[in-house]
Amino acid sequence: MLIKNPARQLDSGYLDRTPLFQFVLLSLLFPMWGAAAGLNDILITQFKHVFTLSDAATAFVQSAFYGGYFLIAIPASRIVRRTSYKVGVLIGLSVYIIGCGLFFPASMLATYGMFLFCIFAVAIGLSFLETSANTYSSMLGPRRTSTLRLNISQTFTPLGNLTGVILGKYLIFGSGDSIQAQLDAAPTPEAKLALGHELLQNTLLPYKYILVVLVCLLVLFLVTEYPRSKPRGETAEQPAGLGETLRVLGRIAQYRKGIVAQFLYVGLQTAVWSFTIRVALELYPGMNEREATNYMIVGFICFLAGKFVANALIARYSAARVLVVYCAIGAVLLVLAAFGPAASAIWLVIASNLVMGPCWPTIFGQTLDTITDKRYQETGGAILVMAIVGGAVVPVVQGAVSDALGSLQRSFVVSAVCFLGILLYFRSNLRHHVTDAEEPAVEAGALREERA
Repeated sequence: MLIKNPARQLDSGYLDRTPLFQFVLLSLLFPMWGAAAGLNDILITQFKHVFTLSDAATAFVQSAFYGGYFLIAIPASRIVRRTSYKVGVLIGLSVYIIGCGLFFPASMLATYGMFLFCIFAVAIGLSFLETSANTYSSMLGPRRTSTLRLNISQTFTPLGNLTGVILGKYLIFGSGDSIQAQLDAAPTPEAKLALGHELLQNTLLPYKYILVVLVCLLVLFLVTEYPRSKPRGETAEQPAGLGETLRVLGRIAQYRKGIVAQFLYVGLQTAVWSFTIRVALELYPGMNEREATNYMIVGFICFLAGKFVANALIARYSAARVLVVYCAIGAVLLVLAAFGPAASAIWLVIASNLVMGPCWPTIFGQTLDTITDKRYQETGGAILVMAIVGGAVVPVVQGAVSDALGSLQRSFVVSAVCFLGILLYFRSNLRHHVTDAEEPAVEAGALREERA
Protein backbone atom coordinates (compact mmCIF):
# COMPACT_ATOMS: atom_id res chain seq x y z
CA MET A 1 0.00 0.00 0.00
CA LEU A 2 1.43 3.39 -0.96
CA ILE A 3 1.98 5.99 1.77
CA LYS A 4 0.15 9.10 0.63
CA ASN A 5 1.70 12.55 0.59
CA PRO A 6 -0.34 14.89 2.85
CA ALA A 7 1.32 18.13 1.71
CA ARG A 8 0.22 20.39 -1.16
CA GLN A 9 2.78 21.36 -3.79
CA LEU A 10 3.00 25.03 -4.77
CA ASP A 11 3.75 26.29 -8.26
CA SER A 12 7.37 27.01 -7.26
CA GLY A 13 7.92 23.32 -6.47
CA TYR A 14 8.05 23.88 -2.72
CA LEU A 15 5.34 22.44 -0.44
CA ASP A 16 2.92 24.29 1.82
CA ARG A 17 4.13 22.12 4.72
CA THR A 18 6.67 19.38 5.30
CA PRO A 19 5.43 15.75 5.01
CA LEU A 20 7.01 14.24 8.10
CA PHE A 21 7.36 10.58 7.04
CA GLN A 22 8.77 11.38 3.61
CA PHE A 23 11.16 13.93 5.09
CA VAL A 24 12.44 11.51 7.75
CA LEU A 25 12.84 8.68 5.22
CA LEU A 26 14.75 11.00 2.88
CA SER A 27 16.93 12.14 5.79
CA LEU A 28 17.84 8.50 6.48
CA LEU A 29 19.80 8.56 3.22
CA PHE A 30 22.22 11.10 4.67
CA PRO A 31 23.90 8.71 7.15
CA MET A 32 24.42 6.24 4.30
CA TRP A 33 26.98 8.44 2.55
CA GLY A 34 28.31 9.38 5.99
CA ALA A 35 29.03 5.70 6.68
CA ALA A 36 30.91 5.33 3.39
CA ALA A 37 32.99 8.44 4.13
CA GLY A 38 33.72 7.22 7.67
CA LEU A 39 34.92 3.87 6.37
CA ASN A 40 37.29 5.66 3.99
CA ASP A 41 39.10 7.13 6.99
CA ILE A 42 39.58 3.60 8.32
CA LEU A 43 40.71 2.23 4.95
CA ILE A 44 43.36 4.95 4.60
CA THR A 45 45.06 3.76 7.77
CA GLN A 46 44.80 0.09 6.79
CA PHE A 47 46.02 0.56 3.22
CA LYS A 48 49.00 2.72 4.25
CA HIS A 49 50.60 -0.20 6.09
CA VAL A 50 49.40 -3.17 4.03
CA PHE A 51 50.37 -1.58 0.70
CA THR A 52 53.30 0.49 2.10
CA LEU A 53 52.06 3.89 0.91
CA SER A 54 53.12 7.49 1.53
CA ASP A 55 50.67 9.93 3.15
CA ALA A 56 49.98 11.50 -0.25
CA ALA A 57 49.35 8.08 -1.83
CA THR A 58 46.89 7.06 0.91
CA ALA A 59 44.85 10.17 0.14
CA PHE A 60 44.04 8.70 -3.28
CA VAL A 61 41.32 6.78 -1.42
CA GLN A 62 39.56 10.12 -1.08
CA SER A 63 40.47 11.06 -4.65
CA ALA A 64 38.68 7.95 -5.95
CA PHE A 65 35.71 8.63 -3.70
CA TYR A 66 35.20 12.32 -4.42
CA GLY A 67 36.34 11.98 -8.01
CA GLY A 68 33.30 9.75 -8.56
CA TYR A 69 31.08 12.54 -7.25
CA PHE A 70 32.75 15.04 -9.56
CA LEU A 71 32.34 12.98 -12.73
CA ILE A 72 28.77 11.81 -12.20
CA ALA A 73 27.04 14.81 -10.60
CA ILE A 74 26.10 16.57 -13.88
CA PRO A 75 24.84 13.39 -15.63
CA ALA A 76 22.90 12.57 -12.45
CA SER A 77 21.33 16.03 -12.43
CA ARG A 78 20.22 15.69 -16.06
CA ILE A 79 18.57 12.36 -15.28
CA VAL A 80 16.85 13.87 -12.22
CA ARG A 81 15.67 16.83 -14.32
CA ARG A 82 14.13 14.53 -16.93
CA THR A 83 12.57 12.18 -14.36
CA SER A 84 12.22 13.04 -10.67
CA TYR A 85 14.17 13.30 -7.44
CA LYS A 86 12.77 9.93 -6.37
CA VAL A 87 14.14 8.23 -9.51
CA GLY A 88 17.54 9.75 -8.72
CA VAL A 89 17.37 8.30 -5.22
CA LEU A 90 16.42 4.83 -6.53
CA ILE A 91 19.29 4.84 -9.04
CA GLY A 92 21.70 5.99 -6.34
CA LEU A 93 20.67 3.25 -3.92
CA SER A 94 20.94 0.58 -6.64
CA VAL A 95 24.43 1.63 -7.73
CA TYR A 96 25.54 1.96 -4.10
CA ILE A 97 24.46 -1.66 -3.57
CA ILE A 98 26.49 -2.76 -6.61
CA GLY A 99 29.54 -0.84 -5.38
CA CYS A 100 29.39 -2.48 -1.95
CA GLY A 101 29.09 -5.88 -3.63
CA LEU A 102 32.33 -5.25 -5.53
CA PHE A 103 34.26 -5.33 -2.25
CA PHE A 104 33.81 -9.10 -2.20
CA PRO A 105 35.98 -9.78 -5.28
CA ALA A 106 38.29 -6.89 -4.28
CA SER A 107 39.12 -8.55 -0.98
CA MET A 108 40.22 -11.64 -2.92
CA LEU A 109 42.29 -9.80 -5.54
CA ALA A 110 43.85 -7.68 -2.75
CA THR A 111 45.27 -4.90 -4.93
CA TYR A 112 45.17 -1.19 -4.10
CA GLY A 113 43.84 -0.33 -7.56
CA MET A 114 40.89 -2.71 -7.23
CA PHE A 115 39.91 -1.24 -3.87
CA LEU A 116 40.08 2.25 -5.36
CA PHE A 117 37.76 1.07 -8.16
CA CYS A 118 35.24 -0.21 -5.57
CA ILE A 119 35.35 3.10 -3.72
CA PHE A 120 34.83 4.92 -7.02
CA ALA A 121 31.79 2.73 -7.81
CA VAL A 122 30.27 3.46 -4.39
CA ALA A 123 30.83 7.17 -5.03
CA ILE A 124 28.87 7.00 -8.30
CA GLY A 125 25.83 5.78 -6.37
CA LEU A 126 26.37 8.38 -3.68
CA SER A 127 26.61 11.13 -6.30
CA PHE A 128 23.08 10.25 -7.47
CA LEU A 129 21.90 10.17 -3.86
CA GLU A 130 23.42 13.50 -2.86
CA THR A 131 22.46 15.27 -6.09
CA SER A 132 18.86 14.20 -5.45
CA ALA A 133 18.58 14.24 -1.66
CA ASN A 134 20.24 17.57 -0.85
CA THR A 135 18.04 19.55 -3.22
CA TYR A 136 14.99 17.40 -2.43
CA SER A 137 15.34 18.04 1.30
CA SER A 138 15.37 21.79 0.70
CA MET A 139 12.20 21.46 -1.44
CA LEU A 140 10.13 19.27 0.91
CA GLY A 141 8.37 22.13 2.67
CA PRO A 142 8.01 25.92 2.72
CA ARG A 143 10.69 27.91 0.94
CA ARG A 144 11.54 30.14 3.90
CA THR A 145 12.76 27.13 5.93
CA SER A 146 14.67 25.40 3.13
CA THR A 147 18.16 25.99 4.60
CA LEU A 148 17.07 24.95 8.09
CA ARG A 149 15.43 21.82 6.67
CA LEU A 150 18.65 20.85 4.88
CA ASN A 151 20.62 21.46 8.08
CA ILE A 152 18.28 19.09 9.91
CA SER A 153 18.71 16.39 7.26
CA GLN A 154 22.46 16.87 7.34
CA THR A 155 22.39 16.30 11.11
CA PHE A 156 21.90 12.61 10.26
CA THR A 157 25.18 12.52 8.29
CA PRO A 158 27.55 12.37 11.30
CA LEU A 159 25.51 9.46 12.67
CA GLY A 160 26.56 7.62 9.51
CA ASN A 161 30.15 8.80 9.89
CA LEU A 162 30.16 7.51 13.45
CA THR A 163 28.61 4.18 12.41
CA GLY A 164 31.17 3.72 9.62
CA VAL A 165 34.09 4.35 11.96
CA ILE A 166 32.70 2.02 14.65
CA LEU A 167 32.16 -0.74 12.09
CA GLY A 168 35.71 -0.23 10.87
CA LYS A 169 37.12 -0.20 14.37
CA TYR A 170 35.68 -3.57 15.36
CA LEU A 171 35.47 -5.35 11.99
CA ILE A 172 38.62 -4.11 10.20
CA PHE A 173 41.04 -3.26 13.01
CA GLY A 174 41.98 -5.89 15.55
CA SER A 175 43.28 -5.69 19.11
CA GLY A 176 46.90 -6.28 20.08
CA ASP A 177 49.83 -4.87 18.12
CA SER A 178 49.39 -2.25 15.41
CA ILE A 179 49.20 -3.36 11.78
CA GLN A 180 52.73 -2.12 11.11
CA ALA A 181 54.10 -3.99 14.13
CA GLN A 182 52.39 -7.20 13.00
CA LEU A 183 53.78 -6.85 9.48
CA ASP A 184 57.29 -6.09 10.80
CA ALA A 185 57.14 -9.21 12.98
CA ALA A 186 56.44 -11.51 10.01
CA PRO A 187 59.39 -13.95 9.73
CA THR A 188 59.54 -14.02 5.90
CA PRO A 189 58.37 -11.86 2.99
CA GLU A 190 55.89 -14.61 2.09
CA ALA A 191 54.45 -14.58 5.61
CA LYS A 192 54.19 -10.78 5.49
CA LEU A 193 52.31 -10.98 2.17
CA ALA A 194 49.96 -13.63 3.53
CA LEU A 195 49.28 -11.54 6.65
CA GLY A 196 48.52 -8.48 4.52
CA HIS A 197 46.09 -10.53 2.41
CA GLU A 198 44.41 -11.82 5.58
CA LEU A 199 44.02 -8.31 6.95
CA LEU A 200 42.40 -7.15 3.71
CA GLN A 201 39.71 -9.83 4.06
CA ASN A 202 38.33 -7.83 6.97
CA THR A 203 37.69 -4.90 4.66
CA LEU A 204 34.50 -6.35 3.20
CA LEU A 205 32.86 -7.09 6.57
CA PRO A 206 31.36 -3.60 7.21
CA TYR A 207 29.92 -3.52 3.69
CA LYS A 208 27.82 -6.63 4.43
CA TYR A 209 25.89 -4.69 7.07
CA ILE A 210 25.59 -1.64 4.85
CA LEU A 211 24.15 -3.81 2.05
CA VAL A 212 21.30 -4.99 4.31
CA VAL A 213 20.34 -1.41 5.23
CA LEU A 214 20.54 -0.27 1.61
CA VAL A 215 18.16 -3.00 0.43
CA CYS A 216 15.65 -2.02 3.14
CA LEU A 217 15.85 1.66 2.13
CA LEU A 218 15.40 0.74 -1.53
CA VAL A 219 12.20 -1.16 -0.75
CA LEU A 220 10.84 1.67 1.42
CA PHE A 221 11.43 4.25 -1.30
CA LEU A 222 9.77 2.02 -3.88
CA VAL A 223 6.53 1.83 -1.85
CA THR A 224 6.44 5.45 -0.62
CA GLU A 225 4.77 8.19 -2.67
CA TYR A 226 6.78 11.40 -2.95
CA PRO A 227 5.84 14.78 -4.45
CA ARG A 228 7.66 15.77 -7.63
CA SER A 229 8.68 19.14 -6.13
CA LYS A 230 9.28 20.52 -9.62
CA PRO A 231 8.12 24.00 -10.70
CA ARG A 232 4.88 24.10 -12.67
CA GLY A 233 2.72 26.64 -14.41
CA GLU A 234 4.52 29.88 -15.27
CA THR A 235 7.63 28.81 -13.34
CA ALA A 236 7.97 25.62 -15.37
CA GLU A 237 8.78 27.06 -18.78
CA GLN A 238 10.86 25.38 -21.48
CA PRO A 239 13.60 23.27 -19.81
CA ALA A 240 17.00 24.94 -19.92
CA GLY A 241 19.90 23.32 -21.77
CA LEU A 242 23.24 22.65 -20.11
CA GLY A 243 25.07 25.41 -21.98
CA GLU A 244 22.41 27.99 -21.16
CA THR A 245 22.37 26.87 -17.52
CA LEU A 246 26.14 27.20 -17.18
CA ARG A 247 26.07 30.69 -18.71
CA VAL A 248 23.30 31.86 -16.37
CA LEU A 249 24.89 30.38 -13.26
CA GLY A 250 28.31 31.72 -14.23
CA ARG A 251 26.94 35.27 -14.08
CA ILE A 252 25.81 34.88 -10.44
CA ALA A 253 28.77 36.04 -8.32
CA GLN A 254 27.55 34.57 -5.04
CA TYR A 255 26.91 31.24 -6.75
CA ARG A 256 30.51 31.14 -8.02
CA LYS A 257 31.79 31.96 -4.54
CA GLY A 258 29.59 29.21 -3.11
CA ILE A 259 31.24 26.63 -5.38
CA VAL A 260 34.70 27.67 -4.15
CA ALA A 261 33.53 27.60 -0.52
CA GLN A 262 32.04 24.12 -0.94
CA PHE A 263 35.27 22.90 -2.56
CA LEU A 264 37.30 24.22 0.37
CA TYR A 265 34.91 22.90 2.99
CA VAL A 266 34.72 19.33 1.73
CA GLY A 267 38.49 19.34 1.27
CA LEU A 268 38.99 20.60 4.82
CA GLN A 269 36.59 18.10 6.36
CA THR A 270 38.00 15.17 4.40
CA ALA A 271 41.61 16.07 5.21
CA VAL A 272 40.93 16.40 8.94
CA TRP A 273 39.04 13.12 9.05
CA SER A 274 41.51 11.28 6.83
CA PHE A 275 44.47 12.05 9.07
CA THR A 276 42.96 12.05 12.57
CA ILE A 277 43.79 8.38 13.20
CA ARG A 278 47.16 8.76 11.49
CA VAL A 279 48.19 11.78 13.60
CA ALA A 280 47.18 9.93 16.77
CA LEU A 281 49.42 7.02 15.75
CA GLU A 282 52.25 9.46 14.96
CA LEU A 283 51.96 11.27 18.29
CA TYR A 284 51.52 8.07 20.33
CA PRO A 285 53.75 5.39 18.69
CA GLY A 286 52.74 2.61 21.10
CA MET A 287 49.06 2.88 20.20
CA ASN A 288 47.31 0.45 17.84
CA GLU A 289 44.73 1.36 15.20
CA ARG A 290 41.70 0.24 17.20
CA GLU A 291 42.69 2.50 20.11
CA ALA A 292 43.49 5.41 17.76
CA THR A 293 40.02 5.09 16.22
CA ASN A 294 38.58 6.27 19.55
CA TYR A 295 39.83 9.76 18.72
CA MET A 296 37.91 9.59 15.45
CA ILE A 297 34.76 8.54 17.31
CA VAL A 298 35.08 11.46 19.71
CA GLY A 299 35.59 13.74 16.72
CA PHE A 300 32.35 12.61 15.09
CA ILE A 301 30.48 13.04 18.37
CA CYS A 302 31.80 16.61 18.47
CA PHE A 303 30.73 17.06 14.84
CA LEU A 304 27.19 15.92 15.68
CA ALA A 305 26.99 18.06 18.82
CA GLY A 306 28.19 21.09 16.89
CA LYS A 307 25.44 20.61 14.31
CA PHE A 308 22.72 20.59 16.97
CA VAL A 309 24.07 23.80 18.48
CA ALA A 310 24.37 25.37 15.03
CA ASN A 311 20.79 24.42 14.12
CA ALA A 312 19.55 26.22 17.24
CA LEU A 313 21.70 29.29 16.49
CA ILE A 314 20.72 29.41 12.80
CA ALA A 315 17.03 29.25 13.78
CA ARG A 316 17.58 32.45 15.79
CA TYR A 317 20.38 34.36 14.04
CA SER A 318 21.65 34.87 10.50
CA ALA A 319 23.19 31.63 9.21
CA ALA A 320 26.05 33.53 7.57
CA ARG A 321 26.86 35.37 10.82
CA VAL A 322 26.93 32.12 12.79
CA LEU A 323 29.23 30.51 10.21
CA VAL A 324 31.67 33.45 10.21
CA VAL A 325 32.22 32.86 13.92
CA TYR A 326 32.42 29.08 13.48
CA CYS A 327 35.03 29.34 10.72
CA ALA A 328 37.17 31.77 12.71
CA ILE A 329 37.19 29.39 15.66
CA GLY A 330 38.00 26.43 13.39
CA ALA A 331 40.96 28.22 11.77
CA VAL A 332 42.43 29.12 15.18
CA LEU A 333 42.03 25.56 16.47
CA LEU A 334 43.82 24.02 13.49
CA VAL A 335 46.67 26.57 13.51
CA LEU A 336 47.23 25.76 17.18
CA ALA A 337 47.08 22.04 16.35
CA ALA A 338 49.70 22.45 13.63
CA PHE A 339 52.19 24.58 15.54
CA GLY A 340 51.32 24.02 19.21
CA PRO A 341 52.54 21.33 21.62
CA ALA A 342 52.25 17.78 20.33
CA ALA A 343 50.38 16.68 23.45
CA SER A 344 47.44 18.98 22.67
CA ALA A 345 47.46 18.62 18.87
CA ILE A 346 45.12 15.63 18.60
CA TRP A 347 42.57 17.25 20.93
CA LEU A 348 42.63 20.50 18.96
CA VAL A 349 42.06 18.54 15.73
CA ILE A 350 39.12 16.79 17.39
CA ALA A 351 37.73 20.11 18.70
CA SER A 352 37.69 21.52 15.15
CA ASN A 353 34.84 19.07 14.41
CA LEU A 354 32.60 21.12 16.69
CA VAL A 355 32.50 23.95 14.14
CA MET A 356 32.47 21.98 10.87
CA GLY A 357 28.92 20.60 10.95
CA PRO A 358 26.79 23.47 9.62
CA CYS A 359 29.17 24.47 6.80
CA TRP A 360 28.10 22.05 4.05
CA PRO A 361 24.29 22.43 4.28
CA THR A 362 24.46 26.18 4.83
CA ILE A 363 26.77 26.74 1.85
CA PHE A 364 24.60 24.42 -0.25
CA GLY A 365 21.29 25.98 0.79
CA GLN A 366 22.38 29.61 0.51
CA THR A 367 24.16 29.06 -2.80
CA LEU A 368 21.12 27.24 -4.22
CA ASP A 369 18.93 30.15 -3.11
CA THR A 370 20.89 32.48 -5.43
CA ILE A 371 19.25 30.64 -8.37
CA THR A 372 15.97 32.52 -8.77
CA ASP A 373 14.92 30.65 -11.94
CA LYS A 374 14.25 27.10 -10.75
CA ARG A 375 14.70 25.71 -14.28
CA TYR A 376 18.40 25.77 -13.45
CA GLN A 377 18.09 24.28 -9.98
CA GLU A 378 18.89 20.59 -10.61
CA THR A 379 22.04 21.43 -12.57
CA GLY A 380 22.96 24.15 -10.07
CA GLY A 381 22.67 21.64 -7.24
CA ALA A 382 24.72 19.12 -9.22
CA ILE A 383 27.54 21.60 -9.73
CA LEU A 384 27.56 22.21 -5.99
CA VAL A 385 27.80 18.45 -5.48
CA MET A 386 30.68 18.44 -7.99
CA ALA A 387 32.48 20.87 -5.67
CA ILE A 388 32.85 17.84 -3.40
CA VAL A 389 35.93 17.16 -5.55
CA GLY A 390 37.70 19.31 -2.98
CA GLY A 391 37.76 16.12 -0.93
CA ALA A 392 39.87 14.56 -3.69
CA VAL A 393 42.35 17.44 -3.82
CA VAL A 394 42.93 18.94 -0.36
CA PRO A 395 43.83 15.64 1.42
CA VAL A 396 46.43 14.93 -1.28
CA VAL A 397 47.86 18.43 -0.80
CA GLN A 398 47.92 17.98 2.96
CA GLY A 399 49.49 14.53 2.57
CA ALA A 400 52.16 15.99 0.27
CA VAL A 401 52.88 18.74 2.82
CA SER A 402 53.18 16.05 5.50
CA ASP A 403 55.63 14.05 3.36
CA ALA A 404 57.66 17.19 2.58
CA LEU A 405 57.84 18.40 6.18
CA GLY A 406 58.10 14.95 7.72
CA SER A 407 55.32 15.92 10.14
CA LEU A 408 51.64 15.10 9.81
CA GLN A 409 50.92 17.49 12.68
CA ARG A 410 52.34 20.52 10.81
CA SER A 411 50.32 19.66 7.71
CA PHE A 412 47.05 20.69 9.42
CA VAL A 413 47.89 24.27 8.50
CA VAL A 414 46.46 23.36 5.06
CA SER A 415 43.05 22.71 6.64
CA ALA A 416 43.30 25.94 8.64
CA VAL A 417 43.76 27.91 5.40
CA CYS A 418 40.60 26.27 4.01
CA PHE A 419 38.65 27.46 7.05
CA LEU A 420 39.81 31.03 6.36
CA GLY A 421 38.64 30.79 2.75
CA ILE A 422 35.17 29.65 3.87
CA LEU A 423 35.06 32.50 6.39
CA LEU A 424 35.55 34.98 3.55
CA TYR A 425 32.61 33.42 1.69
CA PHE A 426 30.23 33.88 4.62
CA ARG A 427 31.46 37.45 5.15
CA SER A 428 30.61 38.08 1.52
CA ASN A 429 27.12 36.66 2.11
CA LEU A 430 26.63 39.09 4.99
CA ARG A 431 27.54 42.03 2.75
CA HIS A 432 25.12 40.84 0.07
CA HIS A 433 22.35 40.23 2.62
CA VAL A 434 21.83 36.61 1.52
CA THR A 435 18.84 35.35 3.49
CA ASP A 436 16.35 32.55 3.32
CA ALA A 437 13.46 33.30 0.98
CA GLU A 438 9.96 33.73 2.28
CA GLU A 439 7.42 31.04 1.74
CA PRO A 440 5.39 31.59 -1.41
CA ALA A 441 1.77 32.39 -0.72
CA VAL A 442 -0.94 31.33 -3.15
CA GLU A 443 -3.92 33.60 -3.70
CA ALA A 444 -6.67 32.77 -6.21
CA GLY A 445 -4.45 30.11 -7.75
CA ALA A 446 -1.60 32.58 -8.47
CA LEU A 447 1.85 32.45 -6.89
CA ARG A 448 3.00 35.47 -4.91
CA GLU A 449 6.52 35.36 -3.43
CA GLU A 450 7.89 37.79 -0.88
CA ARG A 451 11.57 38.01 0.02
CA ALA A 452 12.51 38.27 3.69
